[in-house]
Amino acid sequence: MITINNEPTAYTPIFLGTTQHSLRLSLQILIMVGMKLHDEIVETYNVTVSSIELGHLPNIGSEIAIDEITGSELSGFKAKLKQSDEQMQNTASTELEKLLDLKNVGRYQLLKGKDNMTQDMNTLEFDANHLKYVRQILNASQDSLAKQLKITRQTVNRFETGEQKISDRFLDKLLIAYPDLAENIEVQFDWVSLTFPDLNSQQVIADVLRLQENLFLERPTSQNFYTREMAFAGEKNIYIQDFAPVKNPETQAVDQKFGTTLYLTGKGTRLFEKALLEQSMNWRDFFEKARLYRGHLTRLDIAINDKWGLLSMNDLVKAVQEKRFWSKSKSYAVHGNVDDGWTVDFGKSPFVIRAYDKHKEQANKGYDTDVKTRVELELHQDKAEYVLDEWLNHDKKLVDITFDILYTYLWFTNGKIEDQQLKSDAVRDEIEATVEPMPAWSLLTALGKKMKFVREPKKQSVERIEKWVLKSVVPSLAVLKKTGHWHEIIEAINTVELSAEHEKLVMATTKNAITQASKQLNINFEKPTKKYNEDDQQGKGA
Repeated sequence: MITINNEPTAYTPIFLGTTQHSLRLSLQILIMVGMKLHDEIVETYNVTVSSIELGHLPNIGSEIAIDEITGSELSGFKAKLKQSDEQMQNTASTELEKLLDLKNVGRYQLLKGKDNMTQDMNTLEFDANHLKYVRQILNASQDSLAKQLKITRQTVNRFETGEQKISDRFLDKLLIAYPDLAENIEVQFDWVSLTFPDLNSQQVIADVLRLQENLFLERPTSQNFYTREMAFAGEKNIYIQDFAPVKNPETQAVDQKFGTTLYLTGKGTRLFEKALLEQSMNWRDFFEKARLYRGHLTRLDIAINDKWGLLSMNDLVKAVQEKRFWSKSKSYAVHGNVDDGWTVDFGKSPFVIRAYDKHKEQANKGYDTDVKTRVELELHQDKAEYVLDEWLNHDKKLVDITFDILYTYLWFTNGKIEDQQLKSDAVRDEIEATVEPMPAWSLLTALGKKMKFVREPKKQSVERIEKWVLKSVVPSLAVLKKTGHWHEIIEAINTVELSAEHEKLVMATTKNAITQASKQLNINFEKPTKKYNEDDQQGKGA
């Protein structure tokens, strides 16, 4: 019997091992716990436990004395264990020292499931069918394509018949000749969450982010088990949650509990990219720095922006409804409608692939964007850490990793997938060999590795307030002006006292530099569409 978020269950908690990124000497460690019911593991949780309460690491597969689990996928789960005198003998640190030795010898993985992301990813090559589809999209004949690429028509024909293999060199030449193919699909981060077990919010702001602390608003919170929140410009775009210092009434000593989580939302990632630019850093530099402070990812969203309109959400939704798709996850859901825009989710936390109509989503909020369709990989906990490990430690480009994962976990087809094909031992191979793929999805996956991973730094703005005023307030103001009440409005604006949130927003909006970098760069933000290629280590303009 175990209680999960205050609800009693009939599950028996089973120890399934430690997670890779939690192998460190700490009083708080992260372990994987399985929920056993009728001799079957029906759910798993990555939970933080006290190494003092744990006492020693149980054998994998054995029952673990957990009474309660609380938390969420976004903020993480915490476990409370049954207390005993024997468990108070802290032998867990000795066990962890041994595990650290193992981790330092090659790749360490205690528990390898059949659906673990650490398996080799599949790769899709650009082939003859993709070239034919590109010509169709470009409305180009073999002759015109050959002329543009400065090759013979016979060479194009050999590529399209499969007589001659399409090389990387040819593909690079194609993307140079038709830049829309490369420039209208891009990859960027859309959400980043990091937990730092040994820091408080001020240390994260000053040492990890290196932002100006006076641009943050401090306020109480009860979210995610924390008691304090520091919000950049008073808004929840860049914010840090931790524990406020507490004064002991008996000793008058101030107790500061460590442990904090940094959140960068979609808008927050763009704002923080301005800070990275000011510090002459890129995302790789930042994550390497975060790991020096023992930070680990709790969530990472990678967005694939289709500004070309290659993918049609109507087509994707129709394919889902007609079961013309294969996904490693059995879980999927369709939301929305034709007018407001569709969203399709595949999988559930800790790994979700999501496709949605970004243009309609932003239009519904009163904003404009050049992105037509967006495909997102939403990764939590060790799924997110795996991607970061592959990127930082194995000399791989993020776009390569992103599209390998996409191709490995999701595939759309033009033809119907029969039930017997889904029961095959090699389902994916069977489907690809016998069922025609959806050309747009196949082309996106094949071209993906040639795309750019970009940063798009933006300043803090009051755009949302301006839009609301123009839409909802200006008509009323016009009435007041025409009826002779304009003077009272101006006087009220000049004398109104702003809230603490509004004061921080004013300060962050008017300050050009938001970081503590010793040498501020002279950055021109007159062109808000300026992007920087993340694969360029110097952060030069894309």
